[in-house]
Amino acid sequence: MSFKIVFFDIDGTITNHEDGSIPHSTIEAIKTLKNKGIRVVAATGRPLSMCKELQELGIETFITANGGYVKHIQEIIHKVPMDKSIIQEVMEFAKLENNGLSYYTEKFSMNGVTEKGILTALKETLSLNEYPETNDLIHKEDVFLLCLFANDETVERYKQKFPQLTFRRWHPYVLNILQEDVSKSLAIMKTLNFFGIDKSEAIAFGDGENDIDMLELVGLGIAMGNGNEKLKNVADFVTKPSSEDGIDYALKKYGII
Repeated sequence: MSFKIVFFDIDGTITNHEDGSIPHSTIEAIKTLKNKGIRVVAATGRPLSMCKELQELGIETFITANGGYVKHIQEIIHKVPMDKSIIQEVMEFAKLENNGLSYYTEKFSMNGVTEKGILTALKETLSLNEYPETNDLIHKEDVFLLCLFANDETVERYKQKFPQLTFRRWHPYVLNILQEDVSKSLAIMKTLNFFGIDKSEAIAFGDGENDIDMLELVGLGIAMGNGNEKLKNVADFVTKPSSEDGIDYALKKYGII
């Protein structure tokens, strides 16, 4: 099989899951892929504003906000903005319940609720060590992904309050709040159509539960050795951890580089 495109999750996949750095072997692997004419796409839970380090590596296509916003250089391939009135209603309920919300535009902001569980989740999912800025007027902007920080018991109250919305957990303490379907796999299909590439010609690397649909979709799905067990179960191959040059190892094993 001749592969034409590789989709990489960022945190815990491109970045070392232990310290957040990008291994030299991964930097070189991305360069080699590009030199061979293979497209490289970052598919991440991050907002675009937190992808500058990847842009500096020469990556030009970004699936961000867990699939809610896709951009190639300056061209928007796909976006799923939420209804502004719904965002405002959820904001008001979260204020009453004192729950954390995060908002993904091209940037990243939150509602100002602070607690240990939120900070832990921010570090584990976005490699953040502190809270992002607060934006009280976010409901006036195009928001492509809304995330709730909560346990299952709390989520039940939101489900009762907002039966028209979908709550999809992708981290032990984080859920997507969806008005319509948002996923990495849907965004990948939009990206493949944009470039005229079949899904069988695509490779995907990931480490988290929000990467499961992505790995199931493509021709070759690779889970990092440090990855989620559910993800490993659906992967075609489990490579070494991101801290042990897992991307380079897998690409060489399959003769891609």
